[in-house]
Formats: sequence, structure tokens, C-alpha cells
Amino acid sequence: MIPYSLLDLSPIPEGGSAADALRHSLDLAQHADRWGYTRYWVAEHHNMPGIASSATAVLIGQILAATQSMRVGSGGIMLPNHPPLIVAEQFGTLATLYPDRVDLGLGRAPGTDMKTATALRRGMTGADHFPQDVIDLLGLFQPSEADQSVRAIPGEGTDVPIWILGSSLFGAQLAAQLGLPYAFASHFAPDALEEAAELYRHQFIPGKIQTPKFMIAVNVFIADTEAEAKKLRTSPQQGFLNLRKGTPSPLPKPVDRFEDVASAAEARLVNQALRVTAVGTKSMVADQLRTLIDTYQPDELMFTSMIHNHTARLKSFEVAADIMREMTE
Repeated sequence: MIPYSLLDLSPIPEGGSAADALRHSLDLAQHADRWGYTRYWVAEHHNMPGIASSATAVLIGQILAATQSMRVGSGGIMLPNHPPLIVAEQFGTLATLYPDRVDLGLGRAPGTDMKTATALRRGMTGADHFPQDVIDLLGLFQPSEADQSVRAIPGEGTDVPIWILGSSLFGAQLAAQLGLPYAFASHFAPDALEEAAELYRHQFIPGKIQTPKFMIAVNVFIADTEAEAKKLRTSPQQGFLNLRKGTPSPLPKPVDRFEDVASAAEARLVNQALRVTAVGTKSMVADQLRTLIDTYQPDELMFTSMIHNHTARLKSFEVAADIMREMTE
């Protein structure tokens, strides 16, 4: 069976609050742990009215405390925002408290706008240093040398697994050169998916792992009827469009048809960006997931779903887990 995992942006629903979003994330994580999800990743974003996972390491710690067995980590930490030593100490602390359960996915973007990036006190200059920052982090998680002047305490010797995240060939090439697993952000930026997968596998050099490990992210919306599933999907469609317009918002309430609230050109733009999506009834989504697996041959799937109603979101992820288990029966 292909491992299946879950990406959570801790969405703040329209009409709700950040407190609601964080409670929902903890509840979803506890369910996901029981449903057999391999990993539960939280994404770092800042100054986003619809996303409550800005203090990513803090939230990861809460989720680890609330769950029993699945791995928990970042999808990802936006490394330009942070000195590598701080990241090593934060995730080293988590890994010390919860051995062999912590992942560190790293992204090259700031996860926000330029003004907010400046407010984070790192600006955009850190992106230029991304490869070296990754190498520094790898070193900080190793046992320290006798003459080493800067150490991550806690952190050294924890060997926290690092994933490279990306939506371009840059991340694929870096992950291949460093011998690291690679997760592609196909849920919102799939244009380079095929080329990145081929480049990563072709150029891979054994390092922290001995064989390539390629994961793709898939938007999943499952309901009792196709119409209901498509309606659930209209919330992230609207949210993505608002973001592209420069007016980010809480996760909008669903509407009957996205095309009723977007122009034809806007609908094409959004649907093209979000096309790595499985939507419909259980049987429909199972067929769509089989097609994605056959097409891209991923080593792991990462499901994500920005559904406004928490109960509907739980059901969608539960059925997705059922589908993955049944594929091997």
C-alpha cells in the first residue's frame, strides 16, 4: 500500500476564529492517527486571515501531545524566515520529547507577502542561502564534534528527517543532490510536476536516504454525492482566487457553483492551478486516485482539503483513508 498522509493549513473558516481552527486541527489529527495516516504536516504561513498555523513548531508540539503513533511535522517550515540554529533547536526539542515521530519539511519561499517577510526580520535574502541553510541544518542534527563551537541543544544527535518541499525544478534538483526525500506542492502549483519527478529520480544521489522518495500533494473532496463534493470544493476555489487578487480572506463558505462567483477567466486560472484534485463520491475519488498513482508513480500521497465545515472535512479524510486501505485488499 502506498503510504498516505495529511497536510493541514489549520484553515480559519468564514464566521469562525483562529481558536476554532486550532481546535479543529487537534481534533482532525486525533482522528487521522486512528485512521492510519502516516504523517500529519502543518504549513507555515504568515499574515493570512484564513490560516492559523503561523507558529508552526508550537502547533506541531500540541499535535504530537494529542496523538499516539503517526509522524507529525512541517509541510513546511519556510526556511528563509528562520536562522537554521533556531529551527534545529525547535525541532530538536520536539524530537527529544517525541523520538522518531518528527519530520522537518523545508520550503524556500517566505510563505507570505514582502512586507510581512520584512517584519519577520529575514526578508527575502534567505532564499539565496537556502541550499547552505539546509546543509547547516543537516549538520546541526548530527552528533557534535569535539571542537564544534555552535551546537543545537536540544537537537544534536536527533537526526530529524528533512524533506525538501517545492513546486519547481530547483527543489527537485537540490533534494536529488543531497539525497533527501522530496515533496511536490502539486495541490496548488502542479505545472512542473512531471518534469520535477523525472529530474529528481534521474539525478538522485544516495545520501540521507538510499533511494528516491517522491511524494505528491492532492486536494481531496469526498461526499455522498458528486454535487455535494463539488460544492465543498468551492471554498478553497474562492479562497485561492481571493489570494491571487491580493485580498486573502478566511476560508469562504461554499456556494453551489464556483462559476457563479468567478469570471470564466478566473475560473480557468483557479482550476488550472488546483487541477491535482480528486472530487466526488468514494468510488469516483478512488478511480481518480488510481489514475494519479498510475501517472506519477509517487512513493507517498499527501492529502489536503480546505473544507469549510469541520464535520464534512473529517468525513472526507476518513473516506480517503478507507480508499487507500482498500486499494491493497
